Amino acid sequence: MNSQSEQGRGYHSILIVEDDRAVRESLKFSLVIEGFAVRAYADAEHLLAEPRLPRFDQNMPGMNGLDLVSALRARHIETPAILITSHPNQSVRDRAASAGIPIIEKPLLNSLLDHVRRTVSHEGS
Repeated sequence: MNSQSEQGRGYHSILIVEDDRAVRESLKFSLVIEGFAVRAYADAEHLLAEPRLPRFDQNMPGMNGLDLVSALRARHIETPAILITSHPNQSVRDRAASAGIPIIEKPLLNSLLDHVRRTVSHEGS
């Protein structure tokens, strides 16, 4: 999912899906400052409509983050993912763990960048 210029600089592309505009823009800003190429989306449907990604079934209203990752995996897109959420219940924790997706609980504090770096470092593995 990296463009040639992004790969040439050695940066990873980060996709953010967040419905809260302030959080979305803050995450994007913070990651861009750290040198990541970032594309941000208000919801899963906007990401799935992205023409630079393979086409997906668009009939999934109200998709949550874990469902989005499942849709990507079903299309054989093994993009690393991090789930950012408030108060995840045990079912969400179990589902994320079985999918190998780390959870960062809101408020984000300073752990987001550590998780992003760990996640993208495993991308080439």
